[in-house]
Amino acid sequence: MTALHDHTALELHQLLQRGDVSPVELTEHYLARIERLNPEVGAFATVTPEAAVERARQVMSQLPKAAPLWGLPLADKDLHRRAGVPAGFGSRAFTGFVPDDSDELVRAVDAAGAVSLGKSQTPEFGLPSYTEGAGVPPTRNPWKLSLGAGGSSGGAAAAVASGMLPFAPGSDGGGSIRIPAASCGLVGVKPSRGRVPAGSGLTSLAGLGVAGPIARSVADAALLLDGLIAPTGYPAAHRFSVRAPGGDGPFLGAAIRGEGRFQVGVMTDSPWDDAYEIVIAPEARAALEVGIEALDGLGHGIEAMAPVPEPGYAAAFRTIWQAGAATIPVDGEAEALLEPLTRWLVLLGRAVPARQLAEALAWLSGFEERVIRRFASFDAVLTPALALTPRPVGWYDPDDGERNFAQQVQFTPFTSFVNVAGLPAITVPVSETVDGVPMGVQLIGRPGGEATLFALAAQIERRARRSRRTPALW
Repeated sequence: MTALHDHTALELHQLLQRGDVSPVELTEHYLARIERLNPEVGAFATVTPEAAVERARQVMSQLPKAAPLWGLPLADKDLHRRAGVPAGFGSRAFTGFVPDDSDELVRAVDAAGAVSLGKSQTPEFGLPSYTEGAGVPPTRNPWKLSLGAGGSSGGAAAAVASGMLPFAPGSDGGGSIRIPAASCGLVGVKPSRGRVPAGSGLTSLAGLGVAGPIARSVADAALLLDGLIAPTGYPAAHRFSVRAPGGDGPFLGAAIRGEGRFQVGVMTDSPWDDAYEIVIAPEARAALEVGIEALDGLGHGIEAMAPVPEPGYAAAFRTIWQAGAATIPVDGEAEALLEPLTRWLVLLGRAVPARQLAEALAWLSGFEERVIRRFASFDAVLTPALALTPRPVGWYDPDDGERNFAQQVQFTPFTSFVNVAGLPAITVPVSETVDGVPMGVQLIGRPGGEATLFALAAQIERRARRSRRTPALW
């Protein structure tokens, strides 16, 4: 008999709709998984079993089954406040903080009928691309526990990859969904800027940070994204006049059908190349070749893209990243509780002159235009998901902020520029290392091009036949 956690999220949705399983039964099953597996994986910052079961009962009695995520378990990233649940933001500076109000994204998943089982682990304020820090166990990669799960949505990815959740929402300001998804052999989607009303990016500095799904399959990711976009059903309730072009969705149909033939560019340069030594590991190149061969074999047009230098990118992005950290609400003696990387970013950010910030924003706006123009002749652009294999726990320099930042860039040079450009992107696992650790590719779409990305990703997924693979601890 198939265990509940062996089912995809879409299959669980169908079981719930038919009444073959109840939200309470499903919640209790996943809570038992968390109790058994979380101590060695470290995916959860907080588990709320009593509240989760009560919420499942509430869903059954008060919400219509038509709610897009009715009865499906997930977890809130610990950057997102849920009223009455501790919110540490991955920081010792917020130990014991319990918010009175919930963030918009949390309210959205509730409106969609989901059941939160707790808070997924995140690094301090979501700044690094790995999920480790002082005072808490590191979040480990379920495929090989000596490796990290990536970040900043590392807890969400580790929970999904280990079967503690069927899927999970994350946030992505420079790759924070796609990096852990690729590290843990999952599908991760960074939507277009303005696509998800509760995580649009339109209120964040330079429009970088958006909300999106992490899942085991392309269809599961589309199911969750539809729930995030339109929690009470389409049309979506957008609150800004500016949003992603094209139709809002739903996107599940495109992910299930996986139809169409497209023109795909292949890009192996990054805008960090002029500032850092970027080396694509053999395993990452092998994954890229698998992606190219899959698309070529399916009849898509494939074209290698010539490198385009962007020597101003590193300085402009660093300014924005530092300026964003400057707003972290930690001051005075409490600054001593911050991680060295965070403190380094905060102090540099608070020293950024207004003119430098304005010039960086203007430069990145021009960069966005150039990227969109460069990609215009393609329906999608294929890149490695990561330049290196998933990094060992403890690999990043804990004390030297400058070196730590460089390590992150060298690990993931293909993600942050997509946030700057506001484009949608999806990562898909396609191969594995000799140690059995998954490796993936990234597809970047046109503005508002999520449907095309889901169609292409579904085709690659079918070709690679990896969506049902699970780690040994499963």
